[in-house]
Amino acid sequence: MPQISKQKEEKISEQILFYLYNIFPKQVFTSEIAKEIARDEEFVKKLLLELGKKELIVRIDKNPNGLTYSRRMRWRLSNEVHQAYSKHQ
Repeated sequence: MPQISKQKEEKISEQILFYLYNIFPKQVFTSEIAKEIARDEEFVKKLLLELGKKELIVRIDKNPNGLTYSRRMRWRLSNEVHQAYSKHQ
């Protein structure tokens, strides 16, 4: 599999943030994000984890009943990032 440059990874990360901004406050699974931006789930998961480390997005690891997911992850834009995006709109 060919390497993707850091610049292209940044562009794809921007697509992910834009998608999460458009559906805020909805929380979506990694697979839904990958399907929406037409990318491989493992690659998208890697980018989501990097965005989580930068505190741009929030990882949800419990379902609405309070049970911890064993394999799945849901994501949403952090409140601070949503407010920053909203000010520029």
